[in-house]
Amino acid sequence: MEVILAEKCGFCLGVKNAIMLAKQTLAQKPNVYSLGSIIHNQQVVEELARAGLKTVDSVDDIASGTVLIRSHGATRQQLKRIKEKRLDLIDATCVLVKRLQKISHMLNEDGYKVVIIGDETHPEVQAIVGYADNVAVIGTEADLHKLTGHGKLGVICQTTQSPDHFGRMVGEIIKKGFTELKIINTLCREAIKRQQSAIKLCKQVDIMFVLGGLNSANTKKLAELCKKYNNMTFHLQNWDELDKSILCGKETAGVTAGASTPHRVIDEFVEKLAAYDTD
Repeated sequence: MEVILAEKCGFCLGVKNAIMLAKQTLAQKPNVYSLGSIIHNQQVVEELARAGLKTVDSVDDIASGTVLIRSHGATRQQLKRIKEKRLDLIDATCVLVKRLQKISHMLNEDGYKVVIIGDETHPEVQAIVGYADNVAVIGTEADLHKLTGHGKLGVICQTTQSPDHFGRMVGEIIKKGFTELKIINTLCREAIKRQQSAIKLCKQVDIMFVLGGLNSANTKKLAELCKKYNNMTFHLQNWDELDKSILCGKETAGVTAGASTPHRVIDEFVEKLAAYDTD
């Protein structure tokens, strides 16, 4: 089978930095805790766990030691609690998420109601919410009822959303008739490049595979976008999850991967898929 790998896929700089900081901290300090999964990839989380990284859901679960803030960031309340408990802090928050937190705070200080286009259950969005007093998270058109009145809105976006979704939601918000809108593009350029590369590739192949954690927002977005253009798109975590029967009769396959997917997972998948006999 001919296998084509997307031009842009795999670890982004934010993920690389988080993993590097985790490994460095584990080598230097005892009792290291990650506040939530450091990245959304179970294999990496398990690997770091074997090296000693303990994942917890709450700062209150940590008696002493070092807290590693994951790439998605932490809420202001969590950071305050870490300081109160006098825990050591290593911050692995992605620089783009930090920018988003600062922008949210700035908009709030300037008197805007902050509107975040994104998934309210995602840790990145949850970390941003606390940086403003008046916030509405809008995932789809069904959430627009949260926006009332005719005041000032400051609109930002979860970094891994697609430009099309951001633009569509901004268009819907404009129809609501607010007196002032301040729109700041907070999308991740690397995520956009990965989306564009995946869409281009999925149109050229018989079957498309998107590799990454099932709870990874950017990976799910890649799969969702590819599915629009190629119905034979499958979101898998690794080679072991592949149902070989779907390869029957296929001559060309495309492969892309989310920003938290290790290259060894991608390489293994591509190598085994290329060697697989589909006859």
